[in-house]
Amino acid sequence: MTGPWISDTAEEIEHPTVPLGINRMAIPRAAILLSLSMIALIFISTLVVGYSAWKFLDMNQDAFDATDRSLIQDPESERWYWEAILLYDTCDPRQDDWSWPEALSEQDDLFLLPGEVRCDWEHQGAGDRASLAIHNRGSQPLDLVLEIIGGSIVFGEGGEPDLTITDLEANDSLVLELELVEEVTEHNVQIIVSHLQVMEAQVILDLTVYAGAQPRDIHVEDGDQIEVHYKVWDADTDEQLDEGDLLVTAGDDPAWIEGFGWSAIGLDIDSDRGLLPGINSGTSHVTLLPPSLAYGNSDNELKDRWLRFELEINRGPLT
Repeated sequence: MTGPWISDTAEEIEHPTVPLGINRMAIPRAAILLSLSMIALIFISTLVVGYSAWKFLDMNQDAFDATDRSLIQDPESERWYWEAILLYDTCDPRQDDWSWPEALSEQDDLFLLPGEVRCDWEHQGAGDRASLAIHNRGSQPLDLVLEIIGGSIVFGEGGEPDLTITDLEANDSLVLELELVEEVTEHNVQIIVSHLQVMEAQVILDLTVYAGAQPRDIHVEDGDQIEVHYKVWDADTDEQLDEGDLLVTAGDDPAWIEGFGWSAIGLDIDSDRGLLPGINSGTSHVTLLPPSLAYGNSDNELKDRWLRFELEINRGPLT
């Protein structure tokens, strides 16, 4: 007589061996091992990223520390050693915190103007141009970053709203072309000029751009050769110094003082280019040149004088 403890079924059939792959304890163990591996990997990655970030900040801090503030900032006025001024004679104190000098040429030897400026630009349609001057008034070369905030205007060089200047020599000036890329009735922008390594060191120019009464077809830009009628005065005494007609290449023209060629930027004319007798479709404007863009680097008797130019386009561009 068989007891309940006796089975007619073979042991391996009644209690089959459970394969390791589906063992109930194998899955939790694998999950635990995988989780531990992931934690270790995340920890190692965090260490690597943290170390890289620390090295980056350390290198940049070294660059910031390498720039001695005394080399880029006047200790008396706490002004940065660079100025940004539109060449058009349309500028005023930016925040009304200083007064326009009665005699520009009697300013101290360090800065051209007592402070930052805001300027107006009357444009004659999309594609119009203007000249922006950056002056290094310090004793060391400067690396600067320029940024136009507000849209609609870019730098003629590169066609972007930002530009980097490297090694602007001490007591030197650089003139840049601005381009209006779209029609605006009235538009405000800021041009921020910052030091490349000390970004909080910045000079700001506020610019209001507004439409003129009559748009023109052609806008004079860097490299255009045109014929202009000009008048020039001593900016302090209003004494007229000269008048005449000249061929000039807009922008950098070595035949004349530096600011004269850049003063031609932004003149406008219709598609007749001034070639039709009895018809004058060109525009005129007035620019204000500091000595560094006039006769400051020469032995001329006007080397210390600010000059005011009125230019009117007669013909051109001729090419």
